Amino acid sequence: MESTIQFEGVKTGLKQSKDGYLLTMAVHPDELPSDLMRDFVGSRYVVVMVRLNDQEQPMSREGEFPGDHAVKMAGILCRDPNFWDWLNEKEWLLEKNERACTEWVTSYLDIESRKELKTNEEARDLFNRLKASFDAWNQS
Repeated sequence: MESTIQFEGVKTGLKQSKDGYLLTMAVHPDELPSDLMRDFVGSRYVVVMVRLNDQEQPMSREGEFPGDHAVKMAGILCRDPNFWDWLNEKEWLLEKNERACTEWVTSYLDIESRKELKTNEEARDLFNRLKASFDAWNQS
C-alpha cells in the first residue's frame, strides 16, 4: 500500500489562527490526488515541500537569507585553524582555539553573539570584509 501522495501547488496565502498558521495553496485539478480529496477534513499529514525555481528544479535557500549564511560562516571560521593563524599573524588573537577566536570575533564586531549577524547589517558587513581579507590571505 502506497502511503505517500505527491502534487504541485502554488502558495497563495498565509494567515494566523488560534490553532496556528493556515497555509493556502492553489492546486491544478489535474494535479490534485483523489486520495487527498477523499480524506476527512481534520486528517493529519506530515508535509515535505521543496520550492522550485523557474527551471522546475529544487531551489537552494543558500544565499536567500544573508544573515543565516553569515552566522554559519562565522561558526565555521571560528573553528578554522587557518583563521586562527591569520588572526595570530596580525597579532589580533593570542590563543589559537575556538573559544578565544569566538570571543575575539564578537568583540571585533561589537556583538554579544554570532547569532546577531542574522539581523545586524552593520556587523554583518564588517564580518564580510573581515572574511574577504582572510580569504585573500588564505589564497596567497
